[in-house]
Amino acid sequence: MGSVLVVDDERSMREFLAIFLRRVGHEVRVAASGEEGLAQLADDPPDLLITDLKMPGRVGGLDLLAAVKARPIDTEVIVVTAYATAETALSAMKQGAYDYLTKPFKIDDIAAVIGRAMEKRALVQANAALREQVSGRYRLASLLGKSPAMQRLFDLIGKIHSTKTNVLITGESGTGKELVARALHSEGTRANAPFVAVNCAAIPDEMMESEIFGHVKGAFTGAVSDHRGLFVEADGGTLFLDEIGELSLGMQVKLLRALQERRVKPVGGAHERELDVRVIAATNRELEAEVARGAFRSDLYYRLNVIELRLPPLRQRREDIPLLIEHFLRRFATEQQKPKPQLSPAAMKLLQDYDYPGNVRELENIIERALTLSGDDHIDTDLLPALAAHSALGAQDAGGLAIPDEGIDLDRVLSDYERTIIERALDQTGGVRKRAANLLGISFRSLRYRLTKLGLDADAHQPDAPADPARASSDQNRSD
Repeated sequence: MGSVLVVDDERSMREFLAIFLRRVGHEVRVAASGEEGLAQLADDPPDLLITDLKMPGRVGGLDLLAAVKARPIDTEVIVVTAYATAETALSAMKQGAYDYLTKPFKIDDIAAVIGRAMEKRALVQANAALREQVSGRYRLASLLGKSPAMQRLFDLIGKIHSTKTNVLITGESGTGKELVARALHSEGTRANAPFVAVNCAAIPDEMMESEIFGHVKGAFTGAVSDHRGLFVEADGGTLFLDEIGELSLGMQVKLLRALQERRVKPVGGAHERELDVRVIAATNRELEAEVARGAFRSDLYYRLNVIELRLPPLRQRREDIPLLIEHFLRRFATEQQKPKPQLSPAAMKLLQDYDYPGNVRELENIIERALTLSGDDHIDTDLLPALAAHSALGAQDAGGLAIPDEGIDLDRVLSDYERTIIERALDQTGGVRKRAANLLGISFRSLRYRLTKLGLDADAHQPDAPADPARASSDQNRSD
């Protein structure tokens, strides 16, 4: 229900509409002239204006309509008149009227039009509020969230972004760890300095030292020129070490010394170089457990973990899902040069009820796929087959597998599940395909076949361990 302003010089019409509107729950005000209606619009804009087209005086219905459209308000306008012509109807609609009714009208007709107008206004307001949340107080850099956990994260980032303190970002794959690292960098005093990211899982151990610390010409076979290294590249800025838990113990010792001394020496070099680099590390592993079993050095763990930022999985901050959906819909619609589609209530329920083992990255992929395959400005459950199947499987406790009445595309559902599982395995292993194959219990050849079948084989022709360390740190870096 909402507020309605009725402007009509006929007393009987004003009283009839006021009685009807109050009976169905609306708050109603009336005005007997265009001038009086204009004053009330200025004082307190209503949700809906119902105005007669022709009234005595200098202000008519089209003038009121123009006044509404000239202001940044969400008032919908319905024009009614006893003097209907095609020209006046067309003029009213062109100027932005929601609808146009001819006197005398049936009560069912006016009720239906008012209901639709109120629904439209509610949708406009909801979208505006969501846009404000996406772009305003629920946003930090590329991070989105209105949940208490995300608001605490934003507060903590605000306290530490301009310090030199080392930060350890923890959380499941796909929760946005690299986005947090970039927010720390971009919000602080180092924003104009380099931000250098490296995925420690994507670089073979024998290349890691050279990649991070650099090397001099002739230091080893293939070192045909000097290489600066990532620490030097990040001088004055931030070095982000993603998947830090994948470093070998030997490399951990060398990294610890660099953090303690704030100096690095290239492989084969004779001199150290002093650097000003803030180090932010991230992992989806529980490093305390890794320390306990001897797989991660305790001294390095405490050196990195001066401040820990733990990201909650998406299933623990469900109130952020609508914000993220709106953000991804707008982003992909812009990228694909499509109108931003609307989600059906059933599609939104599927998206909100799902647990997202792959977290925000999984939601992002789901929205991109649905928008890519949508043929119009509407997304329904048929574009979310994996979620629909998951929901159907969840109905087993109610007496067996429930398949929607409209049926499912089994091949597509199975293909989507296979794609999701393989993408999660690749995420979990930092993109290293041999490890992903072991995790899935299949051969490396079988994984390559499945990647090709699913259209995920952009790098299938590449060796599993890249020979170019510079490319490994950029092309194969997978964001968390």
